[in-house]
Amino acid sequence: MYDHDLLIIGAGLAGLRCAVEAQRLGLKVAVITKVHPVRSHSNAAQGGINAPLTDRGDDWKGHALDTIKGSDYLADQDAVEIMSQEAGEAVLELERMGVIFSRGEDGRLGTRRFGGQKVARTFFVGAITGSALLHVLYEQSLKLGLQVYEEWFVTSLIKHEGAIRGVVALDLKTGELESITAKSVVIAAGGAGRVCEPSTNALICTGDGLSLAWNNGAGLMDMEMIQYHPTTLARTGILLSEAARGEGAYLLNSEGDRFMKKYAPDYM
Repeated sequence: MYDHDLLIIGAGLAGLRCAVEAQRLGLKVAVITKVHPVRSHSNAAQGGINAPLTDRGDDWKGHALDTIKGSDYLADQDAVEIMSQEAGEAVLELERMGVIFSRGEDGRLGTRRFGGQKVARTFFVGAITGSALLHVLYEQSLKLGLQVYEEWFVTSLIKHEGAIRGVVALDLKTGELESITAKSVVIAAGGAGRVCEPSTNALICTGDGLSLAWNNGAGLMDMEMIQYHPTTLARTGILLSEAARGEGAYLLNSEGDRFMKKYAPDYM
């Protein structure tokens, strides 16, 4: 007998969204996280979430092309296609869950141009988009009775007959090690941004999930793709929101030149 049908490691936006959907489908789901869910690093995301909505005359193909071009054609194009086709409905579903997106003067969901997109298709909640999304998903998890192991640190995965069947985890409040079993395990534990300093990533972004997967034979890819934010205040590393560039701010080098004209003249 397993403790759960599905155990998700990590309680950021990806982990909670996965958990909420699986619980809706009738599975017995649990989330395990080394911090309280609303202290996950998704909480720090300020700017917004890109999605094409057809009622705005927008098209998923434009969103996909801008996303692929913005990645210098390094993105998995099949994955981008799926994301672009489903992003609009996903944003509307979050709004129906209770995310209070900012709105325009016409009362419709407000948008701004952001993240390498050539048109305004970024939906946002002021400057606290990540926090708003995370809190609403946590509310949904409480509503659905989701089991949350908060402030537990996963030390290893349990492998049985070639399949992952749970975790061994340290209860940070008591210092005790316990096993938690599940028919399936999803790792949504975030990245390893703190490998590099300075970083706008939270101090908890130490790559634990990557190491758990690697130590159990999973293949990892694109390890050089460390997510970081390129505009911060000098010396402190405090984030300067990407929204600033969306509203017309631009980058200069030490000689006062707009150096991005050599690299991305269409965006600058």
